[in-house]
Amino acid sequence: MDNQHTQDNAGVVQEFGALAPVRIGLPEQTRSQSVRALNRLLAHTMALRDAYKKAHWQTSGANFYELHLLFDKHYEEQVAIMDAIAERIQTLGGVTFALAGDIAGESSIARAPRGRESAPAQLERLAAAHETILMDARPLARAASDAGDDGSNDLIVSQVVRANELQSWFIGEHLARQAERN
Repeated sequence: MDNQHTQDNAGVVQEFGALAPVRIGLPEQTRSQSVRALNRLLAHTMALRDAYKKAHWQTSGANFYELHLLFDKHYEEQVAIMDAIAERIQTLGGVTFALAGDIAGESSIARAPRGRESAPAQLERLAAAHETILMDARPLARAASDAGDDGSNDLIVSQVVRANELQSWFIGEHLARQAERN
């Protein structure tokens, strides 16, 4: 093992992918399955959070102020969802994704270009990201329920699905209004 790798792992008390023993009445296999699923949702949520902040910083046009505030509000809501998912992963004895490289490698949400996009392009990108999360979240919630992991199911349904549906609706309404103007 090279010296850099040794230094990078110095102080690691739990490897990524390993489960710590926790006494929450769920079998290890169920906890492991839920941790993997929740880490995927966490990566998506972190990618969406970052997309909202980029849009907040770079929005322009006739609806600048309204979108600037909306994007920041949705960003803060995604931060809260992210924290809830991460805490659930830890509760299950898992280790959360936390670094940008992990997110990029796990999430299928399309990355925005470095340049500034038009408001309609930003809205389309955000709507697509919400749809990605929702399409992943629903089957993961059912799988958690089927495995007896009611806590993960509840988190996914009550926080991830409901918040992303609502935010997607807000974004969709802005897209519809933009289309009416054109």
